[in-house]
Amino acid sequence: MVSFTYLYPISLMLGVIGLAVFLWALRNGQYSDTKGDAERILYDDDKPLPPVKTDDNSPL
Repeated sequence: MVSFTYLYPISLMLGVIGLAVFLWALRNGQYSDTKGDAERILYDDDKPLPPVKTDDNSPL
C-alpha cells in the first residue's frame, strides 16, 4: 500500500504533462487541417518524366 503513495502523484503528473502537450499542439495549429492530408493523397500532381533518349546503335 505504500507504493500507492508514489504511484498516484506520478500518474497525475504524467496525465498533466500529456494534457499540456496536447493543448500546446492545439495552440500551434497541429490539428488545424484535418481533411487536407486525407484528400491530398488522392490527387496526382507529379509531372511525368521525360522520355529517355537512347542511341539506336547501343546494345541493351
